[in-house]
Amino acid sequence: MAKQPHPTHPVTGKVSLRDIDPGYTGGIEEGDAKDTLAKDVERLAELHDLLYANSHKALLVVLQGMDTSGKDGTIRHVLQGLSPQGTVVSSFKQPSPEELSHDFLWRVHRRVPPLGTIGIFNRSHYEDVLIVRVHGEISDKRARERLQSIRRFERHLAEEDVVIRKFFLHISREEQEKRLQERLEEPRKRWKISAADFAERRRWDEYQAAYEDVLRETSTSRAPWYVIPSDHKWYRNLCVAKVLIEALEGLKMDWPKGEDEELPAD
Repeated sequence: MAKQPHPTHPVTGKVSLRDIDPGYTGGIEEGDAKDTLAKDVERLAELHDLLYANSHKALLVVLQGMDTSGKDGTIRHVLQGLSPQGTVVSSFKQPSPEELSHDFLWRVHRRVPPLGTIGIFNRSHYEDVLIVRVHGEISDKRARERLQSIRRFERHLAEEDVVIRKFFLHISREEQEKRLQERLEEPRKRWKISAADFAERRRWDEYQAAYEDVLRETSTSRAPWYVIPSDHKWYRNLCVAKVLIEALEGLKMDWPKGEDEELPAD
């Protein structure tokens, strides 16, 4: 197996998901991670307030991964401290008839976060080069054209002051099976599962290959991808939080100065 890339380093060049261990924890213990994550969640909330107060930049967080990889869990545990006033979560599933009558990025552009806010895509524009490709609804040639369109789209967003961080939550097939079984056995989670989830498992290798193309073709300096080992939920959360903190701290924001006015006399 090739050397394990550090999950908080962006993807560059060709990616082999077989060579990246989904169970990697970097030697960190779960007990130590709990306190660290609590501090990180608090720091993210502070940075979010700064982002909102300045309103010069926006942050777009893209979460992708196989079923049960933890997209919802990441939002719940990493981004729990964010103010709802400046946060929008969007999910892109099967397009509506209206959406299908436009180009595939039309519905996505409408959900890009405005300046001063954080937008979270729980599944994203990448669905239109993943599931449709694996199911043969578009050709490989068309998929490559869409990947180039996405590169241009994300470059445009970056030029318009949208900071982009994209996360592929990487789980093993064995861990997915375990989580699916847990959903079957837990009444509060059973609603999340369907026969389609098991059908998609049979296309595992095809999805891994499609994701490798996505990572290779669309990880850029302005819109980087991060492959996050996600068999251990606590480590997944820790890595995502660290990347987002670095992105926001990199903006070097200060509190804006108010107008120099005196309070009115009583």
